[in-house]
Amino acid sequence: MSIEREEAGAMLADVASVVARVKQSRFYRRAATILIMWGVISVMGDCADLLMPRGSGWVWIGLEIFGVAATFFLVRRGARSWLAPRFVLAFALFYGFGLVWSEVIGGLGPRQMDAFWSTLFLFGYALAGLWFGAAFAVFGLGLTALIIAGYLWSGDWFPLWMVFAHGGGMVLCGLWMRRA
Repeated sequence: MSIEREEAGAMLADVASVVARVKQSRFYRRAATILIMWGVISVMGDCADLLMPRGSGWVWIGLEIFGVAATFFLVRRGARSWLAPRFVLAFALFYGFGLVWSEVIGGLGPRQMDAFWSTLFLFGYALAGLWFGAAFAVFGLGLTALIIAGYLWSGDWFPLWMVFAHGGGMVLCGLWMRRA
């Protein structure tokens, strides 16, 4: 039994396609875990905004520190050696950009701060979609649209809107990604 050159090429292409899908699935599972974790963190922070608006800034700082540390742990645990330094730098750039605009230049109020920080990191997800798969872009842009809609039309219910649209949306997107 012999295999023709074209058949062998087609078989190798099929194997390469399966390998690529498995790699993407493994990446999506790890990203889903991070997305779900940040969704839960966002729900907790948004609940703090709702229940104790004056002290929620400190709650957010604690949640962010925990979230960043947990994210680095999860990325480092399964990342190739070249990914971790780039990921750390990207995270630092996003936080730095956000701090400059929200604290130095912007003078944002609590409502604007909630919308800004949420959409800033969802923009990062949308950009990740250019490299890691369209699901990231769809999630980032879709949740950003929900946040903007809530910002414009939810009135005093915006903190509650953020609990469901931002945090809950991230959890749901993460659960969907685990299935991919």
